[in-house]
Amino acid sequence: MVQNVRMEVRGERVVLRAWRLEDVPAVTAACQDAEIARWLAFVPQPYTEEDARFYIQGCLEAGDDRTPFAITDAETGEVIGSIDMSINRLQTGHIGYWLAAELRGRGLTTAALRALSRWAIEERGLGRVELVTDPDNIASQRVAEKAGFQREGILRSILVNRDGSRRDGVMFSLLPEELD
Repeated sequence: MVQNVRMEVRGERVVLRAWRLEDVPAVTAACQDAEIARWLAFVPQPYTEEDARFYIQGCLEAGDDRTPFAITDAETGEVIGSIDMSINRLQTGHIGYWLAAELRGRGLTTAALRALSRWAIEERGLGRVELVTDPDNIASQRVAEKAGFQREGILRSILVNRDGSRRDGVMFSLLPEELD
């Protein structure tokens, strides 16, 4: 199993580390944000401490095909977001992320995405990492582009809304030779 409670991935101004149950209050507070709920339909609304505990417990029990990390501030150690990668049988990592509202726009999500992508390619030996954003989520698309990801195109009906309806998504990818 890849998960290791001591494993850390260091990036510029961020440290990615395994989740801890003491992170429940930080996750609960962050997931009150309407923007997280807007773009991530699987995040329950309203979001409770029990939801955060369930999420973190799932992260702690993740197998070899999933690597979830808390994004923490490199100076303070404070939990500021989440970044998660699932790996499919083709050795492709699929990444998702969110950051606390008050810290957005400072390059921290980009730093976390760069750090995880480098780790995935160099340490895990993946041949591709990818992510999908809502076509209207311009901020997430900018994060992907700043981290070196290339826009590939629109995937029809790949995202699911809260009501069960579906919507398109924009696919981005990063290959080993594109690491900066």
